[in-house]
Amino acid sequence: MLVLCAAGVTASAGQPGNSHAEQRQAIGESMSAAPAFEAQQAAELFAAEGASGPSIISRFVQTLTRSRFVAVRSCPELEPDAFPLLSRLYGKPAVPLGLLPPQPAGTRGVSRNTENDATMRWLDAQPAKSVLYVALGTEAPLRAELLRELAHGLELAGTRFLWALRPPAGAEEDSIIPVGFADCTGERGLVTTRWVPQVSVLAHGAVGAFLTHCGWGSVVEGLQFGHPLVMLPIFGDQGPNARLMEGRQVGALVPRNEKDGSFDRAGVAGAVRAVAVGEEGRAFATNARKLQEVVADRACHERCIDGFIQHLRSCCNE
Repeated sequence: MLVLCAAGVTASAGQPGNSHAEQRQAIGESMSAAPAFEAQQAAELFAAEGASGPSIISRFVQTLTRSRFVAVRSCPELEPDAFPLLSRLYGKPAVPLGLLPPQPAGTRGVSRNTENDATMRWLDAQPAKSVLYVALGTEAPLRAELLRELAHGLELAGTRFLWALRPPAGAEEDSIIPVGFADCTGERGLVTTRWVPQVSVLAHGAVGAFLTHCGWGSVVEGLQFGHPLVMLPIFGDQGPNARLMEGRQVGALVPRNEKDGSFDRAGVAGAVRAVAVGEEGRAFATNARKLQEVVADRACHERCIDGFIQHLRSCCNE
């Protein structure tokens, strides 16, 4: 059994049982819709050996080969074409596990401290649906120069924002935030380098959009509250997830350099404005609310869990 989102599984590896060269070729074909920098990153992941020997992708393929079925953190209502495709690709059942959204009830009171209180008080003072929440995770932080471009882009966009900034290792906040940034953004922006209770923030009535790396957990959390997405994928399955959401028209990708994945402030500002303001932004928000209904469909997810349990029982009885 292997648990992933469907977009990530489809784009991550070749057919189980293929040779090393065939798997590499299959990865290249599955990444044909990806920009060159992302396909190169996938190829490097396949080739790079870790301390235990095989690469991450090689271990993924070996795990998949030995699995009796693939359990996917998704559902046919969200990805109707993915499950038949996965079954054909891998020659074994692709079982929906449901989206497993976090429980929003009571999140405002979880793990609160002085910093969190200040963040939530700032949100309390903002108009409804006016704030762009910016969070790019901790596993693969952007380089300092790209974070500075992101800061300039938020300044140029002119929208309200809450940025949960995670500086790369060895970098201080002062080396990333441009000089005069706080003065230029004034009270419409807040930057915090502390841990932020993401689900509580996304549940807040002041938040209207989400700038995300498109890790699957973050995508589900954003859609849980009907937020359109500004998408800036960095690593792994985030690119396929972002393209899936772009196809569902719930947000806009930040334009990237095809070769090296870099971006500039104008591209950031344009994507933010496209999602947060105007007719296009309203269309994205409408589509995000439609997917919110899928994420909120507890009966759907319970059916998925029931089906997953039945597959486990079948495997045990074989």
